[in-house]
Amino acid sequence: MLDTPHGRDAGSLFLTTHWSVVLEAKDKSSPESAAALETLCRTYWYPLYAFVRHQGHSPDDAQDLTQAFFARLLAKEYLQAADREKGRFRTFLRVALRRFLANEWDRARRLKRGGGQVPLPLDITTAEHLYQEEREDALPPDRLYERRWARVLLEQVLARLRAEYAAGGKASEFEQLKGALASGRGGIVYGDLAAALGVTEGAARVAVHRLRKRFREMFRLAVAETVAAPEEVEDELRHIVGLLGEA
Repeated sequence: MLDTPHGRDAGSLFLTTHWSVVLEAKDKSSPESAAALETLCRTYWYPLYAFVRHQGHSPDDAQDLTQAFFARLLAKEYLQAADREKGRFRTFLRVALRRFLANEWDRARRLKRGGGQVPLPLDITTAEHLYQEEREDALPPDRLYERRWARVLLEQVLARLRAEYAAGGKASEFEQLKGALASGRGGIVYGDLAAALGVTEGAARVAVHRLRKRFREMFRLAVAETVAAPEEVEDELRHIVGLLGEA
């Protein structure tokens, strides 16, 4: 079972918004297709679950509907209609879910956890807790869906950055430094950070600079893989930063 709707084990996964993963999932002849589909599900299931809940469905119905939607994604080959040149994959999924709810939800809600199929490992208890925390938000459901997805992307980038530091034997350094990613330049007390790291203040400044630089590189790469063309990256970055700023 996933640890959270955002996937605490994301460091072991691809950045799952990558179109390469979508293409792998679409190719049923590939031995990696099932793993790619599971990767996509791990990324998108909570934003989709919350979207269904926002339409007024109960937690049980929302779980059944989310499971059924992903099952239909395979059974009816919805993924075959996904095209990188036609826009963002998250938008494709949201539109497909809207159609699914409008046309098939009454039958799907009668399915018990996927109608006999192996269910996705959805952590509904954690998902519902997060949903209750967010439910008072006045944003429209489409905007909330976008924001939830942006949080998933951010957390996966952080997970990969953490894994990279850990692989270099610097897991403890990352834990000390990570707060600097959310702090303004004037909000970091370098003396305290240097003491925590056991280095000079100058070395602490260099460490923060390197962390931020690497994070920006990884985040930009992740965003670039969600758009159809390089010239869309800057606009998408601004869009995602704006979404995260609403959180």
